[in-house]
Amino acid sequence: MVSFTLNGKKVSSTLDVMTPLRDILYSMGLNSVRDSDDREGFAGSDCIIFNDEVRASNLIPLFMAEGAEIFTAESLIKDRKINDVQRAMVAAGVVQSAYNSPTVALILTHLLAHKSDATREDVKDALSSVFIRDAGYEHFYLAVKLVQEERATGSYQTPVSPSFRPNLDVIGKPTGKIDGDSLVRGEKVFVEDKVMPGAYALEVLRSPYAMAYVKDIDTSEAESLEGVEAIVTWKNVPDVYYMSAGQGNPEPSPHDRKLINRKVRHVGDRVAAIVAKDRETCEKAMSLIKVTYEPLPAIFTVEEAMADNAPLVHNGKIEYVVGAPSDLDEQNKSYDERDGKVIYQFPLHGDIRHNIAAGAHGGIGSLEEGFKEADAIVEETYQTSQVQCTPLEPHVCYSLIENGRLTVHASTQVPWHLRRIVATVCGLSENKVHIIKERVGGGYGSKQDILVEDLCAYCTYITGKPIYYRNSRKEEFIANSTRHPMRLTVKMGGKKDGTITAIYMDVRANTGPYGNHCLTVPMNASSKTLPLFAVKNMFYDLNTYYTNIAPTGAYQGYGAPKGYFAIMSALAQLSWKLGLDPLEVAKKNVVEEGYMLEILKGLGEGREGAIVPVGSCGVKQALEQGAKMIKWGEKESSSDPDWAIGKGFAMIQQGSGLPGLDHSNCQVKLLTDGTFLVLSGGADIGTGLDTISAKIVAEQTKISLDKIAVISGDTDSCLFDTGAYASSGTYFSASATLKATEDLVKKMIKEASFQMGEDERDLILRSPGEVYSTKSGKTLSYAKLSHDTLSGTGHGQLVGTGYFVTPNNAIPYGAHFAQVAVNKRTGEVKVMKFYALQDAGTPINPEIALCQMYGAAMKSIGHTLYEGMVLDKDGVCVNANLTDYGTPMIGEAPEDFKAVLIDVNDQYGPYGAKSISEIATNGAAPAIAMAIADATGAWVRSWPITPEKILKAMGKL
Repeated sequence: MVSFTLNGKKVSSTLDVMTPLRDILYSMGLNSVRDSDDREGFAGSDCIIFNDEVRASNLIPLFMAEGAEIFTAESLIKDRKINDVQRAMVAAGVVQSAYNSPTVALILTHLLAHKSDATREDVKDALSSVFIRDAGYEHFYLAVKLVQEERATGSYQTPVSPSFRPNLDVIGKPTGKIDGDSLVRGEKVFVEDKVMPGAYALEVLRSPYAMAYVKDIDTSEAESLEGVEAIVTWKNVPDVYYMSAGQGNPEPSPHDRKLINRKVRHVGDRVAAIVAKDRETCEKAMSLIKVTYEPLPAIFTVEEAMADNAPLVHNGKIEYVVGAPSDLDEQNKSYDERDGKVIYQFPLHGDIRHNIAAGAHGGIGSLEEGFKEADAIVEETYQTSQVQCTPLEPHVCYSLIENGRLTVHASTQVPWHLRRIVATVCGLSENKVHIIKERVGGGYGSKQDILVEDLCAYCTYITGKPIYYRNSRKEEFIANSTRHPMRLTVKMGGKKDGTITAIYMDVRANTGPYGNHCLTVPMNASSKTLPLFAVKNMFYDLNTYYTNIAPTGAYQGYGAPKGYFAIMSALAQLSWKLGLDPLEVAKKNVVEEGYMLEILKGLGEGREGAIVPVGSCGVKQALEQGAKMIKWGEKESSSDPDWAIGKGFAMIQQGSGLPGLDHSNCQVKLLTDGTFLVLSGGADIGTGLDTISAKIVAEQTKISLDKIAVISGDTDSCLFDTGAYASSGTYFSASATLKATEDLVKKMIKEASFQMGEDERDLILRSPGEVYSTKSGKTLSYAKLSHDTLSGTGHGQLVGTGYFVTPNNAIPYGAHFAQVAVNKRTGEVKVMKFYALQDAGTPINPEIALCQMYGAAMKSIGHTLYEGMVLDKDGVCVNANLTDYGTPMIGEAPEDFKAVLIDVNDQYGPYGAKSISEIATNGAAPAIAMAIADATGAWVRSWPITPEKILKAMGKL
């Protein structure tokens, strides 16, 4: 027995003394202590105060806790109220996906208890071992400052963010998230917290080969092991082909996989799935499975995939739902049945016999004429690496049978697509599947893919057992979705006056073993870049190739970060070749409001796009304001001759959902006590979408936020929504909430007119929640209104319903600026300044928006300078953990880091809002690459931009 003091109370445990303390604490109901890194000690999600020191509880075996004094984040709660540090974190906007927010609050509380006047350096030191992916690090300094101010004066003195739209009550004002208190408190909100005792375990036997046929698999000995419920292999899975990308239906990706394939196509591919009473039994059974492989030659790069006689990743039968080519029978003459099938829902210009999963080609004007007019031309090729999304919460799933239906608790961005895919795999109708989207502890695109739920749900369906599955951190790297590596060639011509005459982009994307997002992600490299330029001659060619790298898929920004790296670097090189300032060339050639975007015609996702004019556009304002902030044009010098300083920038755009494709729905109910319940199809993934919905209802009904509750992403209680991807939340899901609220307000006025005997035209809604007659002065509370309409003589419950579709774009624009110092002797790079200026229309949650900008910019800085998966010659990822992979921590953040919201009111978005977060991943790579070239005269055209690459570009290696 080991005894210790836990949050002020004596406790003891009789479990194995080598059990990690985190497991003990979590089993005691302390949900704040979470495991993000498989006991690696990197992420900080498992931090506790152990004998007055911040320690990683995963690294402390139980026996070391004898006599110890331990505090977890639960100790911060008094009478269910959060403490001042937690309140400040919510106010500052840093509580987003929040998987490790409780432990961060604990660390900062401990810091301030020992050093009430903690400085910025103190905060940096305290958080040095904590990984934050969503909010960046900057506003944690603000949160500490707010606490210090409140303790000194009784209130916050520093504005947490600018406020917008003074004519509105809550829209555009910093209010904190409606779920912020619950998240920072550490309540049971994640999938792992919903697992009931008795749940079975699921483990996956994975391929050691990058490509091979499974010649034989013997599971008999494993199946006879006591406690094993089922083993699934290619031999007994349904003959159902699907794709893992949760996006439009029919999908712009090939159906090229089954639950388990006979042909494995990457190291880590599924070979067998074991369901057993516990994890230990699963692992024992796994060791008893005998597999005979036929290894095959593998390919890992676009160049290898393009080569003559290259090994074929997919050589199965090709089928089309519609649009089959006339030579399909000829294409299928040589297929190998062991490869299965590749089913296209419609033509994607794919050619699997040449490893091409999808393609697209198009443009406007004449490249020949455009380049003929040019005084200078540049043509360069740029490479980007394979980047992991690294959400703190790995991919998890808990599935069970309830009342004869399959219920799936999921950490997903796309509950409706997840329901469809699970139903398809299991052979069920959708009314037999219930998806409950729990809080998402980080996704960034990877949880738009259906990566674990398909297998977990199917195993529950065939066994009837409740099953909990959780990826290991290694599996996150080797069996998860990652950013597509790309090779991009840009040819650009321009005149001496700075006019760009022609742009050509050739995009070669590496989709890895399966084709999820194989059209949409690479398409963004062109569709989110070319429409930023007012250039008459622009063309693109896109081909996406199958290879045997770890799987790829969605990641914040899709292909746009790669496209901007290439096109903005080319713009700078062309400008310098012409003897011009790249900033002036950018301003001369950027689109303005009203410019007709002819290029969009060919940039639809699997179909012809719509030509539309540019709407609200703050890009020039961002360029001009950012240039002043960074003192563009003024050369900075270093006192150390080894260091050179340079500056760079990028102008950027993204989108707000997919007009013409996306669809959102919402219901808003007036409850019997005059409060409101919002049932939104949208999936809040930590971005504050639920708060946006609540603010819209509050603004329309003139009631306080605490009178509004939001349920979202539950496929039983809510209506359909396309999902949280492509920056659609604020524009699509929130617009549906606005439509639903407007519908409810009309019904409330109509019913109030009946109850009050007043003309509808004389009635308005006003604070604190009543209908008011401007003619007679009569009032009717929402509670009385609702009570009477639900009485025996009433007209029924007042419910507003709204849906949102649109052909109109609400495009966010921005400009990012960087100042770097480069050590010319070692190649080391320090990001001294980074300024992200973005037009998001009306920022509904401005403090949360700023943190999303910081977080997305840090991701972009990470893939620019540090991040990249490394595969050996056999396709094995050699840095499949957070420490070796190297995500940016607080110490890598720029010395001077600012996010700035450009005030532009959009004509289409709800209350003038546009998207905010995804665009912020687009700027760092081109801005930093330009700054490095400005400092050294040397261009590095592949990321990550390492010291070795810089020295090679400078001719020193």
